[in-house]
Amino acid sequence: MPLSRPGNAVLSPCPPIPVLPELGLPGRIPVARLFRRHGLFGLVATCWATASLSPLASEELVSWSAGLLYIAYDTWLLGFVGWKTRHLSAEALPVTTNALPLAILVAARNEERVLAACIDTVLDQQGPDDEIWIVDDGSSDGTAALLHDRYAIPPEPAIGVSSSLRHPGLGVLRKPHSGKADSLNRAWPLVGPSVILTLDADTVLHPRALDAIRHAFARNPSLAAACGVLTPHCAPAPLGTVFEGFQRFEYLRAFLARAAWERLDALLLVSGAFAAYRVDVLARIGGYQPRSLVEDYELIHRLQRHRHDHGLDWQVRVIAAAQAHTDAPAGLQAFLRQRQRWFAGFLETQFANGDLVGNPRYGALGRWMLPIKSVDTLQPLFGLTAFVLLVDLLTDWRSATTAVLWVIGAKLLVDFGYHLWALDRYHRWIGQRPGAALWAGSVVATLAEPFCFQLIRHLGALRGWFNFLTGRVEWFPQRRPGAPS
Repeated sequence: MPLSRPGNAVLSPCPPIPVLPELGLPGRIPVARLFRRHGLFGLVATCWATASLSPLASEELVSWSAGLLYIAYDTWLLGFVGWKTRHLSAEALPVTTNALPLAILVAARNEERVLAACIDTVLDQQGPDDEIWIVDDGSSDGTAALLHDRYAIPPEPAIGVSSSLRHPGLGVLRKPHSGKADSLNRAWPLVGPSVILTLDADTVLHPRALDAIRHAFARNPSLAAACGVLTPHCAPAPLGTVFEGFQRFEYLRAFLARAAWERLDALLLVSGAFAAYRVDVLARIGGYQPRSLVEDYELIHRLQRHRHDHGLDWQVRVIAAAQAHTDAPAGLQAFLRQRQRWFAGFLETQFANGDLVGNPRYGALGRWMLPIKSVDTLQPLFGLTAFVLLVDLLTDWRSATTAVLWVIGAKLLVDFGYHLWALDRYHRWIGQRPGAALWAGSVVATLAEPFCFQLIRHLGALRGWFNFLTGRVEWFPQRRPGAPS
């Protein structure tokens, strides 16, 4: 039911949502089952265990073989991304963009401190036929008052749809609290446009970001899903500047990697904080999975599976000209909780799609992307094991220690060169020039990351492993109600 223009408060029942299959791994997961059903995972786990135990049998370089495996794998990934993205360049938007209408969905629960900035940047770029939906997931803060005072959206009904009396095409769908995935599922069947855009309430669009999305979907009928490029922003906090610096370079490299996998037609993630989908694609695959910890990641797995199973020409892309800022954790505990959930959701999705791993029927996705993701399931164990063995070698100097330090030095040089190259390539891709401060920050982050931020990231992933195996995963909000934005 498209929004009225302008509108009065109208009741609308929440539509029925297709029942999706179970993810297949609820509750506690016996470790033996992972080895039995997922051969590649078992092989990688065996290599890790063998390498980790090698110090008991040798004092030579092989005693750090777990570290060597980790370094070799990580270096190969850098080389792959570098090769695939070596020709990336900015794509200019036309002066006038096809006026493809969009339905922008912003799922929000207790986000009164950040919601206005998100809505305002959308309104600044709103097309004449766009719909903007704020999906209020049972907020208990001042969200209703904010929407009424700033955007003239009536605070009633308590459940249903209200339209703004001031901004045509802007409305709110209020519903009881049930999570982000279910909130989006309640909203997308109501929209009029054929393309929806999902934004987190703490995402702030750059100018012409919506034009870039319109242009991409209008010129490419095969485009099924896409995401913009996100830059993380941390709220003021004692460690906020440090965490923002590390996460900025982490996001930069991650989006460059997505561009590389896009060129293999094997992209598996569009960030739900800034993502776009064709409505008919969502309808065919059943919308979002409410039980998933990472609903955006899980959805693309089903999209790619459906595409290959039915011989469709659907494409998944990253739109470099569509840019935005989004909030990121500014403290250690919030960061660990986020990565714990992300990694547990990654494991949940990876093992639920184990039949795709190595399956040539699914093209580069089955032959390359998912096998590499199987290796990634144990990357935090490799990384932490390598660090522990390094500390052991340094505290008890052996014949292998000098050789290990040479290997680490060579790896740091490779990382340093790659990260500087990646900084330049990424900014060429998004059509910007990095300033001197960014270059300096990149140098510091590159040299410091392996000994601090990377270990924290691995620790969060290790906690995700524990939660996945025990079925004790919980979703934690990034901001507590009343916390500073």
